[in-house]
Amino acid sequence: MASPKLTEQLGYLIARTNRLIEDDLTRRLQANGIAVDQYRVLKSLEEEGPLPMGRLAERVLVEPATLTKIIDRMVREALVFRVPDEKDRRKVRVALSSSGVAMCRQLEAIGADHERHIAEVFGTLELGNVRRVLSDLGS
Repeated sequence: MASPKLTEQLGYLIARTNRLIEDDLTRRLQANGIAVDQYRVLKSLEEEGPLPMGRLAERVLVEPATLTKIIDRMVREALVFRVPDEKDRRKVRVALSSSGVAMCRQLEAIGADHERHIAEVFGTLELGNVRRVLSDLGS
């Protein structure tokens, strides 16, 4: 069996789709001055509470060094703060500040609109299938 052309390869199709989805979310977040990575940090902390930097980097899909820069900026913007881990004082957890919680509330409609847009593009049934397949690939 011959290899598919580049633009038909699964990795290419996933990367292209990811770019289109992230571009849409970026446009929606711009008015609030929030980048996609910052949005992921806020949503992760909102969903899970304070997280160690390593776990947060995994959730946000960035390298730990990149996350440090993101968190530094978010600390300066008073969206999050660092707190020593209760069990191991050498480790640091990141938590939402009250401003971060308020920003999460502000971004809730943006995230919902973005997801609705994706559902319209894919169709609800197809989107469910895509989510299932991609989730299975990651586990």
